[in-house]
This record gives sequence, structure tokens and C-alpha cells, in this order.
Amino acid sequence: MADSPLPGLLDRVASAAGRVLRDRLGVDGEQLDRLVAFAGRRLTGEFEVDPFGFDPELTESVLLPALRPLYRHWFRVEVRGIEHIPDTGAALVAANHSGTLPVDSLMTQLAVHDTHPKARHLRALGATLVFQLPVVADLARKSGTTLACTEDVEALLGGGELVGVWPEGFKGVGKPFSQRYKLQRFGRGGFVSAALRTKAPIIPCSIVGAEEIYPMIGNAESLARLLGLPYFPLTPTFPWLGPLGLVPLPSKWIIEFGEPIRTDDYPPGAADDPMVVFELTDQVRDTIQATLTELLELRGPAFG
Repeated sequence: MADSPLPGLLDRVASAAGRVLRDRLGVDGEQLDRLVAFAGRRLTGEFEVDPFGFDPELTESVLLPALRPLYRHWFRVEVRGIEHIPDTGAALVAANHSGTLPVDSLMTQLAVHDTHPKARHLRALGATLVFQLPVVADLARKSGTTLACTEDVEALLGGGELVGVWPEGFKGVGKPFSQRYKLQRFGRGGFVSAALRTKAPIIPCSIVGAEEIYPMIGNAESLARLLGLPYFPLTPTFPWLGPLGLVPLPSKWIIEFGEPIRTDDYPPGAADDPMVVFELTDQVRDTIQATLTELLELRGPAFG
């Protein structure tokens, strides 16, 4: 049986693509080698994903680089307290949620990867709606996001992963602009129970800047129900400017990771004690709210 012509064809395609990148786009040799190797592995299927669908190579080579211009030059994100995230082992990052669209979760994932000395990946927890959207669901899985359910959270933490949760959910990301930087209810404390069961520390995370990117001044509730969405935002630019209304405003961001709250010294069964869960949830929420107040004063004008 004759040898398959596929390897030779792939080599010729990679070589041609390399010449274009080098000669016309000014890509240097090292970058070119990485891009060609990445493309080759994609074409031949020689890459791996974990049981949750996370594709580290695609995330580092394509998805995160696509977000960096927004992160560095548009939002000018300042990161504080990255030393509170451990170099190894499980931890649960709990953050405030806002901004009409969940851009804050993307920026937090990038902040952890790009500023942590071990370039750790933050495995975000997403709502069911995320995994019902075409294209978005696949990209979310590949970037490390998984469903915000008890089983998945405990499996990730039990495997030593760094997990990110936004406990306000749609109540936070979809609140009106008049309620900016006022935390909404933190659900039922499921994230705290998962941390207690796995003995993972909880790291409060406070995000300033996301509130101003799409100021939500109204909600077309009838249209939201028709589309099966939790809300349909009306902002100063959307839907009035059409696609241009989807461009976020260039607010100045600060993301601060607070001191870890230990859970390993709680007695067995604490995860099933409603009072313990409530008190710990309240502690996390109060810490984030107090830090938001401090960061707002530190940042000054939103677009300064």
C-alpha cells in the first residue's frame, strides 16, 4: 500500500504559510517556528484536551493572545495581590461580577496567566446559558471554563486546579448601572461548600472597571423572554449604534486578589452546616465589597 501523501502536503502548506508570515507580516524566526508547529499539530490532531475539554495549547497560542490588546491597551489592567495565588495546588478565586457581558471573567483569566510567576490557568465556572450558545460553548470549554455545578467544581479543586467563580451570576453582570459596585446576593454558597469539602483556600477577588464598559440603562424584558435570555441590555450605544454598540468603553481596570481565607482548619462536616457556609460566604462578600470601595478611590475617574 502506498504511503499517504498527507505528511508531505502538510509540510508544503506549512512552508508556504511560513514564507508569508516571515516576508509579509514580519514574524520572527522563533515565533514562526512556534506557529508552524502549532498549525501542524492542529492539522494532524496531535494535541490533547483534559476531561473537561480544556485545550491549553489553543488557549495559550490563540485565545489569550486575542484578548491581550484589549487587556493591555484598552482597559489598561492593573493587577494587585497576585502573590496570594499559590504556585501549585487548589484554590478558589471568588470575584464580583458586572459589565452586562462577562468580559470580567476573561480579563481575570488573562490577568492570572500573564502576571502569575507560574502562568497558572484560572478554570472559570460558567452558567448553563454559556454552554447552550453555538461557538461560544466550544470556545468556553477549550479555554478551561466548565459548568458551575458542585460535581465539576469539586473535581477541579480535588485535582489541584485554580478555579474561578463569580457568585453573583446574572444578578451581578446584568444589574443596572445605577447599582454599580454594589454586590448582589452570592447565591446559596455552593462555592463555599466545595472549598470546604476539598480544603481549598478561598481568594477574594475585587474587580474595578468592568461596570463602565457597557453601562446598562435599561432592560428590554419582553425581548429577553422571547430570546430566552436573563435580560436584554440597553446601553448608551447598544442597540442604537448597531455593531459599533458592542465595542466596550475604555475604562481603567484594577483587579486585586486578596489574602486567602483558609478552609482546612474547619471540622469535618462543615460543608453541610448551613451556618458555617453562610458565615464564610458573608465573609468573602464583605471582603470584596470593602476592597471595591478602596479600589474605586485609588483608581479615580473611570476613563482617566
